[in-house]
This record gives sequence, C-alpha cells and structure tokens, in this order.
Amino acid sequence: MKTRKNETVVERYTVLDRAAHTIHAFAMVLLILTGLKIYAGWDFMSFHNARALHMIMVPILLAVNWIIIPYNIFSSSKGGVRNKIEHFMDHYIFGPEDAKRTVAILKNFFGKGEYPAFSIYDKEEGHYKTKLHPVMKILIVLEGTALFLIAVSGIVLYKLDWALFGLPVASWILSIGDLIGPALGLSSLQFFRMLHLLMTYWFVFELVIHVGILEFDPHVWKYYKAIFWTGKEDLSDKHFVKVLNKSSKKTYQDNERSWSDAEKAPVKD
Repeated sequence: MKTRKNETVVERYTVLDRAAHTIHAFAMVLLILTGLKIYAGWDFMSFHNARALHMIMVPILLAVNWIIIPYNIFSSSKGGVRNKIEHFMDHYIFGPEDAKRTVAILKNFFGKGEYPAFSIYDKEEGHYKTKLHPVMKILIVLEGTALFLIAVSGIVLYKLDWALFGLPVASWILSIGDLIGPALGLSSLQFFRMLHLLMTYWFVFELVIHVGILEFDPHVWKYYKAIFWTGKEDLSDKHFVKVLNKSSKKTYQDNERSWSDAEKAPVKD
C-alpha cells in the first residue's frame, strides 16, 4: 500500500489485469459488430473483411478468458491451493455478503439507506477482500457460460468437419445438436446458429448492463480510470469503499461466519 499526503493509494489492477480487460473489451465489441454484419448484412464493411476480423478476434478473446484471466486470478493470491481457492471464492463468486449488499442496493434504489461498499480493502493484510459489484459476480458466471456456448456453436458454423488433433470435434457437437434440435423443430445446424445468435444478443445485453447501468453513477467512473489506465484506487474516496482495520475486520469476519452458520443450520419443522 502506498501513502501519498493524506490519500491512501493502492494497486487495484495489475498491468496484466488492465491489458486483459482492454483486449477483452476490444475483441468483444469487434466480435459483436462483425458477427451482426455477417448475420444481418450491414453495409459498414465487406463480408470478407467482417469474417476475417471475426476469425482473428475469436482466438484472442478465448486466450484472454481461458488463459490470461485465470492466470491473473490465481497468481494474484499468496499461499497454497486452499488460499487461492478462498481468494477466488471471495472475489468472484456471489456469496452471502454479496446477497446482503444486493438487498442494500435495492433499498437504496428506492431511497432507503446508503449504497453499500463493495470494494473491501484489508489494510492490515494489504489486499482486497473483494472488489467487484455483487451484480458483476453474477454476470461473470453467466458470461463464462455464454462464452463457452458461443465458442462451441461457432465451431460448427465455421466448419462442419472441424477437427482438433484428428478428433472430430465438430461432428461431436453436431451430434449433440441432433438430440436437441428436433424438439424445437430445427436441424442441428439451425439449432447452433440460433444459439450463436442468442448468445450474441446476451453479450449486447450484458454490455448495456455493465456499462450503461451499473456504471451510470459518476462516482463509479473512477474504476474506468483504474481498469484502463492507472490500475490504482484512492481509498480516501469513500464511495463504494470500505477499509478494514483490526476492529472492523473482526466485525466483517463475524458477519461472514454468522451467515455461514445460518446456512449450515438444520431446518426445524
């Protein structure tokens, strides 16, 4: 943690975090635009160029999401496997504390109570306990699922006999579609084409939620600067921020423990 005058500035995102997020955003926008051009025939570029750009961006997006981001997540925490799993659960999985924050956010929307802090920094240990908006933790899981589905469906749209190391991957995918498509009155290829388009619309919807709604509050714009440029957060700006010291850390841990105990308690008739 770095102190500057009366401000406390900490590293929120590493260089690799910022690079991954920037490349992810750029690739995703290009894939949406070129994909809709291929599907709808928009006139802003030729079909040939749209398809070429689409094919270039696909491996870039997958590499960022399936290699670089997992590396960033698990390399950012110290300790063994257990510590890394706990770090992952605290930072990226929607849990009891996130549920409490979500309820508080809804109450705030209707003018009751303050907007809760979702960026929790442990001053004693020198790292974040969590730093994502609770809704973003839900979107991350949904995005990961959508990314897998759009990648799988994209394989058969790209090449019906695509193989990897001699394994007939596209044929396997089409066989799965043969089990699902007829129930919808579709062939396997039609089913995967529909699925690919639906996932594209999901990414458009997610982009609107992420950028247009969750980030609409000007106080959140500091995180744009952090994720795209500085990587730093000024903890003296108390909007959405809570800094844990020794006493407040104990309260935070007690709250987490009480939620955990409540979940494990047997239900009585």
